[in-house]
Order: sequence, then structure tokens, then C-alpha cells
Amino acid sequence: MGALDDLRVLDLTQVLAGPYCTMLLADMGADVVKVERPGGDLIRSNPPFVSDGDEEAYGGYFQSVNRGKRSLELDLGADEDREAFLSLVERADVVVENFKAGTMEKFDCGYETLREHNPDLIYSSIRGFGDPRTGETHRQGQPSFDLIAQALGGVMEITGQSDGPPTKVGPGVGDLFTAVLNAVGILAAVHHRERTGEGQYVDTAMYDSMVSLCERTVYQYSCDGQSPTRQGNSHPTLFPYDSFEAADGHVVIAAFSDGHWETLCEAMERPDLAADYPDAGSRIANRESLRREIADWTATIDSETLLDLLEGRVPAAPVQNTADIFDDPHIHDREMLTDVDQPGADEQITIAGSPIKMTETMPSPGGRAPLLDEHRTELLDEAGVGTGTNRVESDD
Repeated sequence: MGALDDLRVLDLTQVLAGPYCTMLLADMGADVVKVERPGGDLIRSNPPFVSDGDEEAYGGYFQSVNRGKRSLELDLGADEDREAFLSLVERADVVVENFKAGTMEKFDCGYETLREHNPDLIYSSIRGFGDPRTGETHRQGQPSFDLIAQALGGVMEITGQSDGPPTKVGPGVGDLFTAVLNAVGILAAVHHRERTGEGQYVDTAMYDSMVSLCERTVYQYSCDGQSPTRQGNSHPTLFPYDSFEAADGHVVIAAFSDGHWETLCEAMERPDLAADYPDAGSRIANRESLRREIADWTATIDSETLLDLLEGRVPAAPVQNTADIFDDPHIHDREMLTDVDQPGADEQITIAGSPIKMTETMPSPGGRAPLLDEHRTELLDEAGVGTGTNRVESDD
């Protein structure tokens, strides 16, 4: 039994932010019905593939964030398909979409219309700049992607080396963090409905989410009026808290407490540094010279030896690549890699497991992603509308 196995979610999202949000719900047991426009989610055909993209039903991108869902292809611009969708809405708990503001209204399927068919409905949207219902802004209706959100929200300004250009974070945090916040909002709305019987609109904007992610820059600017900027892998108020080059790679060391600092100096055989810089203020004031001292030491030692010297006493770790992660016993012990079938290939594909762990209702990816329209018959039968719906292509 999953924690959310009594929750029915209609997922009209595509690409990354929305599908990741509903994937989290599916991993926790929700019945997620992926309602796809004619032709399906835009990223179905995106690489990479296990072996042959011409044979495989979809690529790793789609597989990763759509596992455990059911698929139904509908054209909301066609009367019969719209009626089928509304029948599904009447039996749903949650509708999630990530179109530009006003898109669902073009099909007369906006929140107000759907609420007439299901007064208890929780309607959730993920947009670049939010929805006018929760706060109108001149940016609404503008297209947005992860890169746009990271640029506007301050992530790029504080990411990268001090002498380098603004740099996006590797993972698509503009999409992913927004998705996680949206899932939190949905679950909060579900809890509210259980107490009051009231459905509601949940709205999460990518730009807003990036400001929240960069919360440290907000209070820093409020306190001193200076806009924080790039400073590599270091931290503005903690030292040492940085990456260092070892003889065979890179490691990170977070020894900012007095005790950790003393232990690091002991491992370096430099008791003089511990004595001369006994508190955080003195270390931060002299961070550049102290960083050189640490870097000179780490450069002479291989990563394994260095980490053995610090293990259990000072927070430190190697900088791993994905191959290292696949080889890490911790990852396998925590079931953070999951193999699922890849339709059209003779072998499985590995995707990331669920990071949410629960003792009684353990979340788990519920199998591979669906083929386009794979569950049409069962879903329309459940909705009581039969299987004879004809689809008509609509203009985007």
C-alpha cells in the first residue's frame, strides 16, 4: 500500500517540471493518469536511448519522470475528447498542468469550469511566472524554461567561479525545485480538503521558486545592501567550506566549526594554524591565505588517504561522477537506482529511485513509463464513456 494510493491525479503536464511533480506523487502510490495531447508529451522522442532510438518507444528523459503512470491521449479541442476528460475530472482528486496561463481556458477547461464538475477538486499549475488567480504580474503569459528561471531568480549570479561568467546549476533546478514545491502544495491542499471538504487552486511559479531557493541572498542583501555574487565552491560566512584538489581528483571539506578546524589542522600536522586562528571570525578574515595552506596540503595526498585521515571526524567527501555513484554501495543499499523495462529494447534502463523513505508505506517507482495512449480502454471504461472517442488534431 502506498501512502497516496487513494489519490487520483490527472496529469496534463509535459517536459520536466510537471512530470517530476506527478512522478513524486506516483512513487508514493497515487494513481497518476497522464492525459497527453495528440502526439504525446514533447519529450517522448528525446534521447538518450538504450540502444536504438528508432525501435524504442521513448528515451531516458521521458522514462525517468513518467514511470508508474497511465497514459491517455486526448484532444481537448475535440468535443468528444473534452467530454471524456470532464468525466475523468468528476472522479479525480487533483488536476495538474504546466501550460502558459490561459491555455486551459481556451478549451473551456479552466479551474472554474472543472470545479463545476467536481467541487472538491484540487487544481494545480506550474508556470514560469505563476497564475493571475494568486497574484497578477506583467510577466504572466511569457514562456519560461529552467534557464530563464535560474537567470531571473538569482541562481546563475551566485553560481560559478569569481572570475567567470554567471553559470547555471547542472540539474534543472528551475524545473525540479518548483516541482517539489508544487507537490508539497498539492499534499497540503489534500490535507486541507480532508479537514474542511474544500478544494482549491495551487499555484507554483518557477521564478518565485528560484527566489526561495536563493533565500540566503535575500537576507544578505537585506542586511548589508550588497548583491551576493559568485565565489566558486566556497561559502560567504563559513570557512573552510570548499573544494580542494587532491593528487588524484577533487574533494570537499566542511570544517567550519572550531572542533572540526582543530581536527583538520591536526591531520595537516599544523597545530600553529589551530592556535593562530582559533575562531570563525579569524578564519573568515584570513580565508584566502588559509585556503592556500589547505590546498598545498591536499595537493600532495591522494583522495582516499586524505579522506581516511578525516573520516568520522571532519565532514569531507570525494567529488564523484555518475560512474562513481553507480559503484557506491550506499546508493544500492538505499535503493537509489532502479531498473525498469525499456519498450523496444532488449535490456532495461536504470533510473533514479525515490529519495523519500517511509517505514510503513515505502515509496517506489511503479514500473516503466507508459506507451502513448496505452491505458485508453481501461481509463475510459472507468469513466463510463466507452472507447469510441475520435480525436481531432487541434492547433497549438
